Amino acid sequence: MDTPSTRSLRLLALLQSGRDWCGRDLADRLQVSERTVRRDAMRLRDMGYDVRSRPGPGAAYSLRPSMKIPPLLFTADEVATIITSLLILEAWSPDDATAGTARAKLEQVLPRKLQQRAAAVAVSTQVLREPPASVDWHLVGEIADAVANASRLTFDYTDQHGRHSHRTVEPYRHLLRQQRWYLIAYDLTREDWRIFRLDRMEAAAISLGSHDPRAFPWASIEDWLTSNFGASDEHSTNVPGQYSWATASGVALSPK
Repeated sequence: MDTPSTRSLRLLALLQSGRDWCGRDLADRLQVSERTVRRDAMRLRDMGYDVRSRPGPGAAYSLRPSMKIPPLLFTADEVATIITSLLILEAWSPDDATAGTARAKLEQVLPRKLQQRAAAVAVSTQVLREPPASVDWHLVGEIADAVANASRLTFDYTDQHGRHSHRTVEPYRHLLRQQRWYLIAYDLTREDWRIFRLDRMEAAAISLGSHDPRAFPWASIEDWLTSNFGASDEHSTNVPGQYSWATASGVALSPK
């Protein structure tokens, strides 16, 4: 269920389209009551957004185009960190405009001094381009929501041998390693911990309901990565018969 803050941001995104919205349409889009829409509109006004509404039956809502967005409460060091992080993502994924558009939007709403710091960081930073780690940001968001809400995730998967399967998992973490994104999850059908490459996942969806989060059985992901997927205490990645990152996708984390 959305929090009031999350729901208010969704309402703001709809209002920023520039059109007038009737209360019923907004309620349907947000899957809430019209009374909740009125409360969320009031919450946006309290935050400084100029939300106009026409009272009575058929009430309509709009966002005044000339409204001033309240300044974001970032320090200069925080802005430098965020801008640098986005520049790294831009360099890693030159064909994906998401990081660039996010940086442009952020810079537009920063106070003037922080805009100057953001521009200075962008001008002075050069990130050497590495092989891009392509990633579906919608999928990353789905995984993040599933982990945060203790939900299960279903998806179609193609392994390194071209075999197709449908998986239902309890996601634990997604990680970037050697320029590829992976998901660590407990596979309910295989009854084992598995690792999946995100670029081999399709049609991911969050299952309804939640479960008690399953404890990850190793001290840390790094320990597991350096111990033959938890099968040995040796911190070596080149022992005979050991899984490599090229072949690990969708296989058991511990050999049977």
